Amino acid sequence: MTVKPLNILISKNLSVSELTKLIGATGNLRSQLKQDAAQTTLANRGNKVFYRGLIEFSNICTKDCYYCGIRKSNSNVERYILAEETVMDAALFAHKNHYGSIVLQSGERSDSYFIEFINRILAGIKKETDNKLGITLSLGEQSPEVYKDWFSNGAHRYLLRIETTNQLLYKTIHPNDETHSFGKRIACLENLKATGYQTGTGVMIGLPGQTMEDLANDLLFFKLFDVDMVGMGPYIEHELTPLYEAKDHLWPLQRRFDVALNMIATLRLLMPDINIAAATALQSIDPMGREKALQWGANIIMPNITPTQHRKNYLLYQNKPCTEEGADDCSSCLKLRIEMAGKEVGFDEWGDSEHFFKRSLTFKK
Repeated sequence: MTVKPLNILISKNLSVSELTKLIGATGNLRSQLKQDAAQTTLANRGNKVFYRGLIEFSNICTKDCYYCGIRKSNSNVERYILAEETVMDAALFAHKNHYGSIVLQSGERSDSYFIEFINRILAGIKKETDNKLGITLSLGEQSPEVYKDWFSNGAHRYLLRIETTNQLLYKTIHPNDETHSFGKRIACLENLKATGYQTGTGVMIGLPGQTMEDLANDLLFFKLFDVDMVGMGPYIEHELTPLYEAKDHLWPLQRRFDVALNMIATLRLLMPDINIAAATALQSIDPMGREKALQWGANIIMPNITPTQHRKNYLLYQNKPCTEEGADDCSSCLKLRIEMAGKEVGFDEWGDSEHFFKRSLTFKK
């Protein structure tokens, strides 16, 4: 059976039903989807994969999201925050190993100590690397003023996942209070764009009660909101969370994995020039999950450079990979694995979103 190339669909507005067909694709249609996504990635983002050295510097969180292993009500977690010099050492490791960029990620806080802690780290990294290390933040919902301060001190990309754009579903995975508001999440994303960040978001795939139509609407949201980067992966349950009670009603892990790859490929066709991350959660299901995502349209990978002794305490979900490895271990094997996927590493490059520069001239490297 011959399947027509899917990239002809880029030129028109896809309906929810058309997107749903691609997201749930199997067989020949799925093979064509992968092929078209790979060709679209090569034409628009090249063959390079860009590193984002991931530093999970604290698991202290003020939020109580029902799916998350470090939610504030989980008393079984050993809480930590790395010293500033430890965070700096990890950032310098990334710089010396030619990563090009890092991600600073933590549980969500908005107290003055935390805000200034980030400001000092950002200023220190920029100074010690002569402004050569790109910085992405993934630190949750903050005020417009905080976003501006962090931007002024050197951060230029920000990832804030929407998790799902179905507001009813959003309420089932968060406490129903003003600190877990869907409207506030949207407002924060708008503030990030207005500040000048390359703005990223993302969703979980396979949540309890989630439909293929929900996922199609998630993709349409990315396009309508005009995001610069996306990080999305399969939902993997954590036994110490309220959402674990729905474990018997989840898609099988392999189904979540396959749909996640389909989502990546379909998004690549919808938004050819954005950055798409190969989520670490994929590797929890398939040992080569991240590398497979690179063949389906992803072009960003996040080697974990958090000090090994703290990784086991930053478990957002069960069976998180690489919790026992050191930063050197990740560096030594990842390049080879990427090359096995037919890609090359963009060493010493920020790997910024081409989409961002097309929609905005407010930031230049």
